[in-house]
Formats: sequence, structure tokens, C-alpha cells
Amino acid sequence: MLDLKEVAKNFEAVVARLQTRQGALDLSRFQELFAERKKVYVELETHQASKNKTQEVLKTADAETRKRVGAEMKVVGQTIKDLEARLKTIEDELQAQMMVVPNVPHESVPVGADAEGNVVARTWGEKPTFLFAPKQHFELGEKLGLLDFERAAKVSGPRFAFSKGALAKLERALVSFMIDEHNQRGYQELLVPYLVNRESMTGTGQLPKFEDDAFKMAGSRELFLIPTAEVPVTNFHADEILEGPLPVKYVAFSPCFRAEAGSAGKDTRGLIRMHQFHKVEIVKFAHPSTSLDELEGLVADASNILEKLGLHHRVMLLCTGDMGFSSQKTYDLEVWLPGQNAFREISSCSNFGDFQARRAKIRYRPAPGEKPQFAHTLNGSGLAVGRTVVALLENYQREDGTIALPEVLWPYMGGLKEIKPG
Repeated sequence: MLDLKEVAKNFEAVVARLQTRQGALDLSRFQELFAERKKVYVELETHQASKNKTQEVLKTADAETRKRVGAEMKVVGQTIKDLEARLKTIEDELQAQMMVVPNVPHESVPVGADAEGNVVARTWGEKPTFLFAPKQHFELGEKLGLLDFERAAKVSGPRFAFSKGALAKLERALVSFMIDEHNQRGYQELLVPYLVNRESMTGTGQLPKFEDDAFKMAGSRELFLIPTAEVPVTNFHADEILEGPLPVKYVAFSPCFRAEAGSAGKDTRGLIRMHQFHKVEIVKFAHPSTSLDELEGLVADASNILEKLGLHHRVMLLCTGDMGFSSQKTYDLEVWLPGQNAFREISSCSNFGDFQARRAKIRYRPAPGEKPQFAHTLNGSGLAVGRTVVALLENYQREDGTIALPEVLWPYMGGLKEIKPG
């Protein structure tokens, strides 16, 4: 959520920056409310100044003057009460409006309408070469007999999958490998709840705007299946004041559940766009003065996983029109998939500024005895596990359909160096 006072100070600049975001962002009511707030605020200040001045005069006035002016003051006092009530109504509606207004893109974010406006920040590695036509991951997985979409559809419906044998083990190995790597970089591991309340979903910006994308549980308690571990990890410090040094860093593995509303016809085959998938999430609570540097570090931590796995990838700085709702600045990591002959997103790393912290009331104390301030929150995928499996299958495939495994995973696979038909 934006800072109401800061928006008021720089209203025109904020509106102009918000209008560079994707879609038809209707800020008309937002603008009307701010104009009305300014008008009422000026009237209120004028009447209060008049009241204060009159009260000073009354201290030395005679009885007749006090009686006459006293009656006038009652009218002024009622006007002030009416204006205060009106101002509260306007600010309450503004607060409601601001729950669905996205974050303001940082000045370092390039302006663009959509993904075409994204900028390649850097690349790592080279595309692998093949002496045969590389297959897509779902072809490889089904041929190996280790990936079963048909039975998953029978059990749960479309956009679910069963992984078997060595492929299931590979997912488990990747989770352990990723968490170990992030532990070594100073992230403390959390095992999180997979069901959260409305307040937690609101705190990170999933609600109220994206409720259609969430899986809501039926029953007497209103709970949601988490779309990412970002939600419980960020809310781990909701309504708290962080007293120690910043940044505070966490890593968490979790399943993720997404309705994928509006994605009909997109990536209907394979593991790219699922209703349920696994992800390792890295989260930081940072000092406002260093949060942009912490974002660069977050990206490096996610990239480290891809580098250790030997996977060619690029880092994209997203433009204003392609960023998520809560983000102030975002980098996407895109891994090369030979079977698709394309780069595909495998991690999104974002700095949210104090946008989430205001909603979740996450603060830090700059120094003992000083007034608490809102922290900056950051998070990224470190990495999406299913998509990492996709990348390994496609990049390490052999002509006979078997899959070589990167050496860093051998200890996590019990010494297994390749995946063969199961």
C-alpha cells in the first residue's frame, strides 16, 4: 500500500508513473478523492485558524462580545466537526482505493507497455548444442515413463502431474540442494504453513485484487492455500518491530497453489503452468537505504543456483508495464529451454519498497529508542523447482532419451548420475 502522505506531496508525479503500468489503470476516482481531500483539508485549516484566532480575542473581550462571538463559534465548531467527518470519509475511501492501486515503479525501472520493453541486464553461459533435434520436457518425461499427466488428470483434473521414480527424486534433490546453497549465503530456513488467513494474503498484495487466482478453502474458517511461500514468510514478521540488524534473510520450500485464472490456452502441456508446483523462496527484510543493493544480491543468489547447475540463462530488468502489482523493481531470471527454443522465466526477484510492509505493519527500529520505520521487503524464487526440472531435462537430454545429471546433484541423488527409463 502506498503512503497516503507521500502520494499527496507528489501526486502528479505518482499518477504519471502509475500510468506507465500495464493495462487500463483507472485512476479517475483516485484523483477525484485526492482533489476533494485537498479542498476539504484547506477549508478545515482555514476554519481552525479562524477559531484559534477568535479564541485569543475572546480572552480579553467584554461580556457582550463574548456572548455574540460565542454563538458564532458554535457554528464554526460544528462546521469543523462536519469537515473532519467528511475528511475521514474521504480518507477511508482513499485507503480502500489504495488497496487496489499498484506500487509506484522505481525511477530506475524502464518505461514500457509489456514484455517487449524489458531489458537484458546480463547473460550467463552458452546455449547447449545438439546433434539431434532436442525434445520438450513432457516428451522426455513421458518417454522415460516417469511423468504422468493422464493419471493426474484422472485424479485431480488438468494442470496436475505425477512424477515417478528418479524424476520424483530429482525434485526432492533439487529442494535440498537449493536450500543448502541459500543457507551458505546467510538465509535461515523456515518450514511454513500452507494455509493462511485473509490478512496474510492482503499483507503481501494477493488480496483483494487477485482473489480469483487464489484457492479458497471451504469451511467455518476463511483460509487460502498459499500461492507462494512469500506469503507466510513475509507475514512471519507482520505487526512486529525488527530490533536487530538488517537485512533479515529467510529461505523456505513449499508447494504453491494457483488457480491460473485467465491463463486458458497457455502452456497446456507440461510442467510450466500448473495449479500445484514446488518452489524454494528467498525473502529479505531490508533497510530502505540498502534495499536496491539487496535486490541485486537476491538476484545473484538465485542466479547462483542456475550457474551451479550449468544452465544458460539471462537476467531481465522488467519494464513498468510488465511488473507485478506489489513490485517497485523486478528482475526475472529466464533459463534457456532447447526443446522450446526459447528462454522461459524460472525466477522473479522483486523489491517491494515499503508497499507490503505498510499493509502488514512490518517495521524496524533504526536505533535504540528511535521511532520505528517501515522496512523494505524483497523476495524471489530460488528457484521454481518444477521449472528447474524442465530445464535439466531439456538441457541435459541425450539422443537415446536418457538424461545426464549435473555433478553437483550426484550426492543429493544417492550417487545417481543419469536418469534412465523407469
